[in-house]
Amino acid sequence: MRVVEKFVSINGEGPRAGELAVFLRFKGCNLRCSYCDTMWANEPDCPYVEETPRDLYDYVKSTKIKNVTLTGGEPLLQQDMNRLLKLLTEDEELRVEVETNGAVDLKMFSDKNRPVFTMDYKLPSSLWEHAMIPGNFLILKKEDTVKFVCGSPEDMDRAAEIIEKYDLINRCHVYFSPVFGKIEPADMVEYMIRHQINDARLQIQMHKVIWDPERRGV
Repeated sequence: MRVVEKFVSINGEGPRAGELAVFLRFKGCNLRCSYCDTMWANEPDCPYVEETPRDLYDYVKSTKIKNVTLTGGEPLLQQDMNRLLKLLTEDEELRVEVETNGAVDLKMFSDKNRPVFTMDYKLPSSLWEHAMIPGNFLILKKEDTVKFVCGSPEDMDRAAEIIEKYDLINRCHVYFSPVFGKIEPADMVEYMIRHQINDARLQIQMHKVIWDPERRGV
């Protein structure tokens, strides 16, 4: 498995924002979103360390941290991901989250001991909405999350359509995140008020407030 980073920090977003987590970041992605903040991990010449699922499980256990976040890139593209997920999810002391981009079929990773999924839905400004797999919505459960990264009012309109079409508020957690420099969080709040989008949440990436937004390993 191609690992570009592993570190302990806090969850910067989602239902466990602010809690300690151990992060495993993998190389490579099948998308190149316009606003990607980890493009460096997707470049062909990005250095990585080849590690086995057992290596990674042993590292996670050595940290004594309960929350585990698999991210990228797109972690579900890695060979042996099912083996790693089996090791992690069968350990009752761990809480395992996979950050996935919405363009990988989740069925093959959704057996009995499934992780929690935080799934993006790529909106028009990402330039990759055409790659989304709507069938993934049917796999999501209450503990899972759909994240809409918004860069324009048009993105907010599209997110509202998707939320209603797939009844996401009643299916899972729903979060809006701004593309920094493209849309003001205050404008997103006004949109949510104007359209009465109850039970969804606006989030600001906490790790980018605490540390330099370009800093790695946090």
